[in-house]
Amino acid sequence: MKTGQKLYEEAKKLIPGGTQLLSKRPEMFLPGEWPAYYSKAEGCKVWDLDGNEFLDFSFMGIGSCILGYADPDVNAAVINAVQNGSMTTLNCPEEVELAKLLIELHPWAQMARFARTGGEAMSISVRIARAATKRDKVLFCGYHGWHDWYLAANLSEDAALDGHLLPGLQPSGVPRHLKNSSFPFNYNNLDEFRSLTKKYEGEVAAVVMESIRNFDPEPDFFPTIRRICDEQGIVLIMDEITAGFRLNVGGAHLRMGFDPDIAVFAKAISNGIPMSAVIGRAKFMDAAQGSFISSTYWTERLGPTAAIATIRKAQRVDLPKHLVTIGTQVMDGWKRLGEKHGLHIHVGGIAPLGHFAFELKDHAMVAKTLFTQEMLKRGFLATTSCYISFAHTAILADKYLAATDEVFAMIATGIHENKLESMLDGPVCHGGFKRLS
Repeated sequence: MKTGQKLYEEAKKLIPGGTQLLSKRPEMFLPGEWPAYYSKAEGCKVWDLDGNEFLDFSFMGIGSCILGYADPDVNAAVINAVQNGSMTTLNCPEEVELAKLLIELHPWAQMARFARTGGEAMSISVRIARAATKRDKVLFCGYHGWHDWYLAANLSEDAALDGHLLPGLQPSGVPRHLKNSSFPFNYNNLDEFRSLTKKYEGEVAAVVMESIRNFDPEPDFFPTIRRICDEQGIVLIMDEITAGFRLNVGGAHLRMGFDPDIAVFAKAISNGIPMSAVIGRAKFMDAAQGSFISSTYWTERLGPTAAIATIRKAQRVDLPKHLVTIGTQVMDGWKRLGEKHGLHIHVGGIAPLGHFAFELKDHAMVAKTLFTQEMLKRGFLATTSCYISFAHTAILADKYLAATDEVFAMIATGIHENKLESMLDGPVCHGGFKRLS
């Protein structure tokens, strides 16, 4: 057993769930074999605790490192902030600069509040909407984090959240009285949305949704939601935590000519340094003053400094164009190689956040695990998703696709000879939320 897995076995005895983030559990990738921990990262390279070097063509810090690991420009700004003091009794001026920058990018917004993680920023946005409307219920579409307001949907129906990224999320620990406070609807399904707004008219505080994840919105999807929210006095909250700053500099909703009431950013906004933002219309954002929304570490200096440096560099290098170009190269490669080897795969997502799935009824997760196993042997951190950063180049993408070609050939042989599972060195990876013991 390698050093990372040895440490992870120890961690599971000390840390409930083994890690702080479900998406980083080794069981989600390659049980017993995934490196688990890193010693160093630079660009899109990661070194494990044994000094092995890998190219990261998986999640790039779960989508947080949009410029690449240890970006020199962001690091320089953050190091300077550290040396000048990252926290004092006074406030950092960078938060005012960042507020101005985000509002400049999003002319429909007039105010901003800051936090340090996406989940808490989403909770802040829902709190603001409830405070502004004096209502409680929330309608949502997409994945929005781990907090009570969201997981409450599974109190009414165990599978309510299954179609919103992570199946099997348990509402254990969520107060039972939150039952029937949050209700899901599917992206592009206006019939579901209309049914909910009709049933709960006058009770809905907010509609919360991702701008885009897997496919484009239908032409009437957002305009209809905008119109009904206006008619019923509902706050429309756009979760840009995943899509934001990847297709354009700012929220993806800007490309659609669509203005929400509140937008939430995290992940890509600060290239791996903890930071999140809630921006919105003054008439709603001002309601934050009537509720207690406050935290010491929301005032530290590193997050805003990193966000400013990240956004400015994204503008300077036309980051979205690069992400779309390389992401398209990878997604087109998956399609081409799938056809070459006779593999039935579904390719989806936006170009900077592409993913594919093996269309095998009983062995899809086996094939996924085998892909990760064999790509790891070839020097790649890889799964069936690929988040592109500025550090990914066309040459590196070609190298990744050459390895994918070899592994797809193996998987095709395994399927043809009915020996796919016997090709695994360990257990099949997990596909959703589950206990480790």
